[in-house]
Amino acid sequence: MRSIGWMAMAVASVAAVGAAAQRSLEATRAFDRYIADVEAGFERGARPGDPGPTGFRVEAIHGGTWAVDGGLLHHWRAMALAPGAKAVDLLALLRDYDHLARYYTPDVMASRRLAGGDEAATIAMRFRKQKVVTVVLDAEFETRPGLSGPGRGYSISRSTHIWQVDGAGSKQERRRTEGNDDGFLWRLNSYWMFEETPEGLRMQCDAVSLTRDVPLGLGWLVTPVIATLPRQSLEFTMTATQKALEANR
Repeated sequence: MRSIGWMAMAVASVAAVGAAAQRSLEATRAFDRYIADVEAGFERGARPGDPGPTGFRVEAIHGGTWAVDGGLLHHWRAMALAPGAKAVDLLALLRDYDHLARYYTPDVMASRRLAGGDEAATIAMRFRKQKVVTVVLDAEFETRPGLSGPGRGYSISRSTHIWQVDGAGSKQERRRTEGNDDGFLWRLNSYWMFEETPEGLRMQCDAVSLTRDVPLGLGWLVTPVIATLPRQSLEFTMTATQKALEANR
């Protein structure tokens, strides 16, 4: 759910040229079909990937970004090591729904639990990114974190609503109609798995998202942004998580 920062920078380029978009049924169905495949292969007891000798690795799945009818799908994976951390530490952080901005500022402005408990919850988050223009998004997620065994855990987070917000913080603040906006972010799911090892806590996060497609004639401007910023966002997410786990020890 915290791998959203790169998209805010991408939409800044799109919004700056005034290219609005509308989420199509075909794009939504493409996302849902892909998510079904992702979740079919996601085992709660699976082990996270090796972060490598540096303790940090980010990779593109299926190239990271590819076109579907009416939009773009994105799938990126990050793996990292948190020395000294335990599975219960990360689980507690992921469940700290009312204080996520404490760990993931400036991308996360605010968060709160709307319903549910530790095993399953509905949460609301507000995101902000400034790049040429300031973009603010309100989002709601259904999240299911837990332990899958001794020293091992997981978290599944699925977006249920995402709104682009105009005039955030002002008297004129309003949410645009969901799916009828600049096309910055229409859907976002994330899948965590983590396991204690002698070296520390291994963590893996997969982020799968749906955005608008590239406006005609603007590929030279938008494509490089879409292709590079997902990696930067995951680096931020994992780095912030490592720092939070270290601070909370």
